[in-house]
Amino acid sequence: MLFYFIALLVTLVDQGTKIAVRMYMDVGEVIHLGDSGMQLQHYENSGMAGSMFQGNARLFGVIAVLFIAGMFYYRRKGEIRGFWMQAGAGFMVGGALGNAIDRFIYARVTDFLVFPTGRGILNLADVAINIGVIMIIIGMLIRTYHQYREKRMRNALPKG
Repeated sequence: MLFYFIALLVTLVDQGTKIAVRMYMDVGEVIHLGDSGMQLQHYENSGMAGSMFQGNARLFGVIAVLFIAGMFYYRRKGEIRGFWMQAGAGFMVGGALGNAIDRFIYARVTDFLVFPTGRGILNLADVAINIGVIMIIIGMLIRTYHQYREKRMRNALPKG
């Protein structure tokens, strides 16, 4: 249930923010958010991360749908279990779905978040995907630790 809740919430919040940006900001418009270095800038990206492969939005939409199908497959197989893995997968699926909706409807993705690091313009779906990756890695580390500990416990038992 956690997986579905997070995926739906991420998709809805992502789409809501993109609608607001398209409604209230002109393409190229920049809004500085105080002295933080953070800013909003309306950008329409018809490619992928880093504005590579412009004009291929729908192709990347198909890739996103295949990714989402893969996540559902691995969930069904039982490969994605536990809080960290379920939540991480939910963030990744919600982010992929949010960007896929843009790619299929508008043939581009609305980006608007510029962080002080200056490494591109993102949207909430992109941020969610990054959060999801981090959560999946944490889940994998926890699973590996538990497997290692169980193996040590089994090997420590007296044979006989």
